[in-house]
Amino acid sequence: MSITALQAPVTRNDAAISLAVDILAQRFGERCVRSQAIRMQHGHTTTWLPTQAPDAVVFALTTEEVAETVQVCAQHGVPVIPFGTGSSLEGHVNAPGGGISVDLSRMQAVLEVNAADMDCRVEAGVTRKQLNSYLRDTGLFFPIDPGADASLGGMAATRASGTNAVRYGTMKNAVLGLTVVTASGDIIHTGGRARKSSAGYDLTRLMIGSEGTLGIITELRLRLHGQPEAVSGGVCPFPTLEAACQAVILTIQCGLPVARIELLDPLQVRASNTYSKLELKETPTLFLEFHGTENGVKEQAELFAEIAQDQGGGPFVWATQAEERTKLWSARHDAYWSAFTLRPGAKGIATDVCVPISRLADCVGETQKDIEDAGLIAPIVGHVGDGNFHVLVLVDPDTPDEIKRAESFIERLNWRAIDMGGTCTGEHGVGQGKMKYMRKEHGGGVDMMRAIKQALDPLGIFNPGKIVPSQ
Repeated sequence: MSITALQAPVTRNDAAISLAVDILAQRFGERCVRSQAIRMQHGHTTTWLPTQAPDAVVFALTTEEVAETVQVCAQHGVPVIPFGTGSSLEGHVNAPGGGISVDLSRMQAVLEVNAADMDCRVEAGVTRKQLNSYLRDTGLFFPIDPGADASLGGMAATRASGTNAVRYGTMKNAVLGLTVVTASGDIIHTGGRARKSSAGYDLTRLMIGSEGTLGIITELRLRLHGQPEAVSGGVCPFPTLEAACQAVILTIQCGLPVARIELLDPLQVRASNTYSKLELKETPTLFLEFHGTENGVKEQAELFAEIAQDQGGGPFVWATQAEERTKLWSARHDAYWSAFTLRPGAKGIATDVCVPISRLADCVGETQKDIEDAGLIAPIVGHVGDGNFHVLVLVDPDTPDEIKRAESFIERLNWRAIDMGGTCTGEHGVGQGKMKYMRKEHGGGVDMMRAIKQALDPLGIFNPGKIVPSQ
């Protein structure tokens, strides 16, 4: 399979790596694992990029152990790749130059919850579902929901968002402070419990979205929200993708405080019907959810139904029972896996872009036509309340021409989004797969990113070959 996305060759130093692995094995014993299966798992990527395994995996239990590991690697110039749950999609956890994968998944303590201030402090390995389970009896919840049960450290590192972003924002809005291990193995703390500060550089947001290239996040202080009094939601079909997108645009422009607004194209609706046992009409469909008071969510749903009707959509089927909503949102979260029912045995190439809301209909429409012209099978889903949508291209990995057509389509999609004033990725992150688009999107800003990387990681040991090339 083509690997044109891998644009940053990383030099490998076998002698240094072997020495560092021996030192770490002596220090951590059975928690420094060199087995092939574990190494491959930690280089695994859930998309089409080939696996590039590390030479060993250290299962850290504390921030201090992460710092010790980094100190050893810094002493010998060995790459360090942070690992949470491995749910990233653009080769973030690959080890192109070998090195050590630092697995933080066993760091799962909820360290404190401050209900009065609506914040908490957690270790990086805690997942979003674990946190919300812990918070269940406090009247609070953590709203960022990327679909996968990702680790919170990984979600911060990739600036995750998801279905609730239209109302609650993304990880950059949710993180108040961090504990970070630097490239020298020092431990620093950024941010704090105050809801705002004018003191110095915003190091917290510098680390958010840095994908493990500037530091390793080991603890997070997170902003929480009150559980809404009432939640309602439902589905609404539309005659065309353009009509569905226009309804989204009008909903946002009207200031309707929708919590979730998700788009499924007809192909994805067919897949979800099959996989999740739904009975939806195979037409462009929006899934929605409203949070607020009993009267508030009722008014919001009624107003949206009017907007949808004006665009030729409807009827809006309102689901107020928790079981009904759970079934709908489970189907949405399972969209990735359900897509494979459209072409059993296929390999999925996942990509995402994000555009200004006003260009959403244009971008989705042109993308759908491009898929058809390229002769590809590629369902579209999206967190369209903030202009973000995803395409999963289903290809035969043994057909080079099909891989080439898929790659060309993905390139056109990314260029299209950038040309419309958008970005090559709304939430997947850059990793290896999106590096080729960074110069087009950021221009000279890429050089500033490289300068920051050089200043904070002069040896280039943190997750090399990601975001920006070292040369």
